[in-house]
Amino acid sequence: MKIGVISDTHIADTTTAIPAKILQDFKNVDMVLHAGDLTDLNVIEQLKKSCPHITAVYGNMDSSDVREKLPEKKIIKAGNYKIGLMHGAGAPAQLVEFMARAFKDDNVDIIVFGHSHRPLNEEKEGILFFNPGSAMDKVYAPYNSYGIIELNGKIEAKIIKL
Repeated sequence: MKIGVISDTHIADTTTAIPAKILQDFKNVDMVLHAGDLTDLNVIEQLKKSCPHITAVYGNMDSSDVREKLPEKKIIKAGNYKIGLMHGAGAPAQLVEFMARAFKDDNVDIIVFGHSHRPLNEEKEGILFFNPGSAMDKVYAPYNSYGIIELNGKIEAKIIKL
């Protein structure tokens, strides 16, 4: 199984369209996870043109319209794996610890999050913490990026720079 991962698109704040490279790569995935701060539900419609299976959560910058349609936290079953999906909150230096506490009773293999705009692909205590970075907003980001996670008997995850 191949999963496209995106976060912090801030679509109305930065531009109106997701970069073509992301949409092209997501044509080759089984599902897409969006870790919040869409800022506009149009992001989901854009992503569906590449992959019909989208799961998203809201982030701290999302409007009440987005928050009404999306959950704050979601657990996704992907093959033999459980993925926790949540935007995150608080200071970037404590974000991994925040996410670990948020999913401590959920027995997840992977935690996908955003918020800091800083890509992260790190295993800690048997859980992969994966932040794809910000796809379109360079505030606090060293570069724009997104991610791909492959589940084929093992977890292989990579950050892709734009």
